[in-house]
Amino acid sequence: MREDALAIFNAALQAVAPATAVKRSLKLNQDKLEIAGRSYDVSKFRNIFVVGAGKATAPMAQVIEEILGPRLSGGVINVKYRHGLALRKIKVIEAAHPIPDDAGVLGTQEIVRLLEGTKEGDLVIGLFSGGASPLLIFPAEDLTLKDKQETTRVLLNCGATIHEINAVRKHLSRVKGGRLARLARRAALIGLFLSDVIGDDLASIGSGPTVPDPTTFADCLGVLERYGVRDDVPPAVARLLERGARGEVEETPKPNDEFFARILNRVIANNALALAAARRRAKELGYRDLILSSSIDGETKDVAKVHVALAREILATGNPIERPACLLSGGETTVTVKGNGKGGRNQEFALAAALAMKGMESVLIFSAGTDGTDGPTDAAGAFADGTTVERARRKGIDAESHLLQNNSYPLFESLGDLVMTGPTRTNVMDLRLVLVS
Repeated sequence: MREDALAIFNAALQAVAPATAVKRSLKLNQDKLEIAGRSYDVSKFRNIFVVGAGKATAPMAQVIEEILGPRLSGGVINVKYRHGLALRKIKVIEAAHPIPDDAGVLGTQEIVRLLEGTKEGDLVIGLFSGGASPLLIFPAEDLTLKDKQETTRVLLNCGATIHEINAVRKHLSRVKGGRLARLARRAALIGLFLSDVIGDDLASIGSGPTVPDPTTFADCLGVLERYGVRDDVPPAVARLLERGARGEVEETPKPNDEFFARILNRVIANNALALAAARRRAKELGYRDLILSSSIDGETKDVAKVHVALAREILATGNPIERPACLLSGGETTVTVKGNGKGGRNQEFALAAALAMKGMESVLIFSAGTDGTDGPTDAAGAFADGTTVERARRKGIDAESHLLQNNSYPLFESLGDLVMTGPTRTNVMDLRLVLVS
């Protein structure tokens, strides 16, 4: 079943490979660049530039170079460390994720300078994928990089959703929440997105750099209050949000801003596409299959228990599908961090599932991030089965205490049950499998 799980996961990754997604979505017929029913005559543009950020952006940019060839004028993209590629005309800057660093700031400043120089008759192609929010980093006035770093840590650890985190990020930035598009307002702009958020909300993917922002400074204060972290963020951050809520700081661009009429934004790959490919591979391997949802969120430990309950039901009654069964789900859960261990949401999912399925036979649970990185670790996720807890106990490891300390990585590492893919250079959230033989 482990081999099957990896085969199913790899099929999903292939379906959402950035290069494949761009080639599927963007066609050049003579001088006509075609996307989503629109056609752009590239011979009439003075310059064509590429900008962007994210874990998947380098292979996206590589395909754009192949498609446009000598018509491309240049560009700048920010990618996560170890996610870069050697490109001909587009400058690739590697930076930190999920906590931003100086390299990300410098790269973003280069993008800003390029866009500020664009004029009527230019075309900008924006490439954005998961990871763009911390990689496209240019703190608002009166804020420092350290302020942004500390705020990011607080939000990641409090259990806030990615939509809530990105709402705050947008209001602490000079480039997020449609502000990047405003810099290029004289040019035509195409934004291509690999979705790493539930519902494929363009305003949340990469914090919506080319998309109108429906959130407000008041919404951001609500997020801090809802999770009880208003006093945990740097004072400068709280002051900025409070001033914005009083109308003393300009809001992010909204849908009625005229320059958005010059912009085409499109999602070219998402979790649903990955799940559909995973489902096809499961069928080929002889499993009866059921996709639960591509939009599962909530506390990781609770979601894991629901998946185990479904496995138990299949074993007992054959519902909702009979064996051999493959349940698939996608989305992105959250972890409320209370310990100081090492792990990520997928490893925590697997550990919580292992505790809930102690002694169960014929069941394998798999959870992994499609980007190949789970939290601040080098693992994509982990396997769990009915023997996980007992095998750990024999090594002197108490699974329950490791879960309480958010310390899943060492447990699965000791068992050889980590899923290690290396950087996949894509990101459409997570994929979870429940296999019942």
